[in-house]
Formats: sequence, structure tokens, C-alpha cells
Amino acid sequence: QVQLVESGGGLVQAGGSLRLSCTASGTTYGSSFDDFAAAWFRQTPGKEREGVSCISKYGDVVDYIDPVEGRFTISRDNAKLYLQMNHLKPEDAAIYYCAVRKSVYCLGSSPSGYSIWGQGTQVTVSS
Repeated sequence: QVQLVESGGGLVQAGGSLRLSCTASGTTYGSSFDDFAAAWFRQTPGKEREGVSCISKYGDVVDYIDPVEGRFTISRDNAKLYLQMNHLKPEDAAIYYCAVRKSVYCLGSSPSGYSIWGQGTQVTVSS
């Protein structure tokens, strides 16, 4: 089974930056993390999990939600997924999760399309 572990969360002042990492290990039916599309989601208490950004298997197609467009950058390399977050705002505070979709492309941002999840990392942004 592919397993995901996030890191890099923490407390930052508004306007600051954080880089989240997601390290993958293991295989699922002979396929590894590098065979699948991957994404970052976030969730705050009382709200549904929200897709933030997604990247295709080959990294050639990326997608962002409007609130983070131009501030966040998703990337991947050798069983790792990254999210560079710049110019952070208080509304970016959440638990951030990485997830894998068993497809080449992202095909949407609904959490139900992603079958493998990490445990999450907390991002707190002070105003």
C-alpha cells in the first residue's frame, strides 16, 4: 500500500511562506506514488475538505483553486510532493493533506476521487 507522510507545517505570520512536503513509500498493486496524480487538500473545523492544488503524474498539468493561484506552487519529484506557499493569509490556515488519485491526470478536486491520504500537517497563519 502506498503511504503518505506530510511535513513542513507550522506557525507563520501573514505574508510569510511555508513549504509543505509529502513523502511517499510503498506500492499499491505494483504501482508507486510516481504512477499517479497527486494533490493537496486542506480542511478547517466544521468545513468540508477542499482541494487546493493538483498535479498530474508527469507534472505537466497543474491546477489551483482561485484563492491560492499565484501564491502557491505544487511540484513533485521522486516520490515526494511539495506545496510552496507564499504570501500566506490567515484564511490559508488549515490542516493540509496530500492525497493520491489512481489516474494519470487530476480529473477533478472532489476528495472522493482520491483513495490514499496522509495524516495531515497543521498550518497556522497569524495576522
